[in-house]
Amino acid sequence: MAKYINPYTDFGFKKLFGEEGNKALLIDFLNQLLPLHHQIADLTFQNVEQLPDTMEERKAFFDIHCKSASGERFIVEMQKAKVDFFKDRMMYYLTYPIREQAQRGEWNFELSAIYFIAVLDFWYEPEKNAEFHRYVMLKDQYDNPFYEKLGLIFLQMPAFKKTALELETHFDKWAYFLKNLEKMTDIPQILNESVFAQAFNTAEVANLSKQQREDYEKSRLSYIGIKQVTETAENEGLKRGEERKEIEAVLGFYENGVSITIIAKSLNLTEEKVMEIIEKKK
Repeated sequence: MAKYINPYTDFGFKKLFGEEGNKALLIDFLNQLLPLHHQIADLTFQNVEQLPDTMEERKAFFDIHCKSASGERFIVEMQKAKVDFFKDRMMYYLTYPIREQAQRGEWNFELSAIYFIAVLDFWYEPEKNAEFHRYVMLKDQYDNPFYEKLGLIFLQMPAFKKTALELETHFDKWAYFLKNLEKMTDIPQILNESVFAQAFNTAEVANLSKQQREDYEKSRLSYIGIKQVTETAENEGLKRGEERKEIEAVLGFYENGVSITIIAKSLNLTEEKVMEIIEKKK
């Protein structure tokens, strides 16, 4: 087993950022992502299970749900694999801390700021050159801010490519820490800071209790299983896409009078395979 836990696992992410004793880690991490006017001095953890108003409604389960001393709400999610309607799911989750503020008695409709922070262990945009760090807010058609108390922050971890020698900011260091933690065997000099010393100490498998190690191993195996299923689906999708292109190419050549021998040579296929594709189309 690796020296440090995998922060992409449910156990690992909550161990690092979701415990009262590690509140300083979450505050330091979030302050690298938030605008200056919403920096956090202190926070409290909220119930991660948000109950619906009626039995017919769906529950929402957050990885981490917290509230700053000045009232801002934060939902922090670690997403291990791409899911359908990811953005819709995110917007649904955001309704809970909004509606929660209506339960304060006489409500004057003034909302505290709400931030949704998603750490993604996958490409959520179709193009593989999408940005690593994306901050989304409501703007009008002139690109002027319309509402500054709702922020959506995405960290697309596969897009972070910096090496230890290329780290420039404290934010870079956190990204590098999360991306490479499980592969590390010692603490890099660039991360020789008190906040990371605490993070490494928390993440060291040897410091976990027997029960925690068992819980972590279950979480790690679940993570591996999810990744394998996702990668298999992606590979099968690519394979089907390649097969579809191959079929279209064969039929395109054939319909334009190209001989089976030339088609086979041009596409690096056997003549039998070309004939099989043509026969299936008939």
